[in-house]
Amino acid sequence: MKFKKILIWALLLFLLGPLCSFSQPQETGSVYLLRVEGPIVPVVANYIKAGIREAAENRAQCVLIELSTPGGLYHTTQDIVSAILNSPVPVVVYVAPAGAWAGSAGTFITIAAHVAAMAPGSRIGAAHPVPAGGSEMSPTMEKKVAQDAAAWVRSISHMRGRNPEEAEKAVLESKSFTDHEALENRLVDLVASSREDLLRELQDRNVVLADKREVKLNTAGAPIRKYPMNPLQRFLFKISEPNIAYLLLTLGGIGLMAELYHPGAIFPGVAGSISLLLGLYAMGSLDAQFGGVLLVLLGLGLLAGEAFVTTHGVLALGGIIAFILGSLMLFSDKPPSLRVSPWTIGWTSAFLAGFVIFLIAAVIKGQRRRVVTGKEGLIGSKGVAITSLNPEGFVFVEGERWKAVSEEPVIAGDPVVVVEVEDLLLKVKPRKNKN
Repeated sequence: MKFKKILIWALLLFLLGPLCSFSQPQETGSVYLLRVEGPIVPVVANYIKAGIREAAENRAQCVLIELSTPGGLYHTTQDIVSAILNSPVPVVVYVAPAGAWAGSAGTFITIAAHVAAMAPGSRIGAAHPVPAGGSEMSPTMEKKVAQDAAAWVRSISHMRGRNPEEAEKAVLESKSFTDHEALENRLVDLVASSREDLLRELQDRNVVLADKREVKLNTAGAPIRKYPMNPLQRFLFKISEPNIAYLLLTLGGIGLMAELYHPGAIFPGVAGSISLLLGLYAMGSLDAQFGGVLLVLLGLGLLAGEAFVTTHGVLALGGIIAFILGSLMLFSDKPPSLRVSPWTIGWTSAFLAGFVIFLIAAVIKGQRRRVVTGKEGLIGSKGVAITSLNPEGFVFVEGERWKAVSEEPVIAGDPVVVVEVEDLLLKVKPRKNKN
């Protein structure tokens, strides 16, 4: 009971946390600091748009996005770039910390900024688009998509006064640039070793907003207001990571299987349903291949079906094969940094197979166990004849007096064994072994 109360309070705090958070005092002219570290997924777009909106409402100097990403979803990137291009406040994108990477989607986001900066040792580029949802494309269609992305990055570069030819190479040739190469090729505006250096470099820089207003930045002594993701956004961002999304989907299947194999357990079914839905949400956010998701779900379904259909392991074997194939297909169209680790797939498949074997063994063991309750529980019970049975009489079984019938004559005091139960009448026979 105590554990249930703690769990309920924890859920309430998690769900109501964002609503009950205390508002911080706003400072006009501050720098709004946003941090994006990981794949570009829908929750990141919502986070950036919310940060820009609040910065505009509080008349901030600018929005500073510290970025480190291997890439992400093309349509989400378009959403973020559109928000930056139409932002009513200046947006600065800083590829940081040292060694960070603005790959693929990060390249478009960086080039779209009013001011683009990089930390020493960071890199940018490799922005060739991949088909959304894992759909197969003909060479002609793939060329069209790449050319459209190239035209888009050229358009953004012209708008921001950057080098469209080199930006195009990042798309068509998947070219990458170091911080110094990006600066020399006018893909970024400056290289800064720290956030403080960046803010000093931004001092008195003029930027032109979407409404053609020219704004002079005054960032040297401006207060920094950190704008982190709220608890719900952080949670959704964490599960929108391929390995975590995959594990949630698998755990959901395991929980539902446990509930099917042992009806009435309740907790595995509830936890499994929640995990499965969260896993499906994350798979959708990551544009996982639809065929891969269906194969994984089919594999889990076949494994669950082994409990109800006697196939001597055929369904279980088919389920494991379907599960592995689906796991490999999920993100096969994505860069290696956005795929499920092969080790995760291997260990998860092995655990799933072992778990199913354990459940099947438990079910078989339970089916073979003699029933010990109800009428069936009396079958095989030993007793003593109270009266002679020829063929009817009374016996003493399991501490109670029963009316009984026997096809063979039984003398009072002889041992008997129950062979059948009909309502309140026991069918017995003499017990040869009197021990």
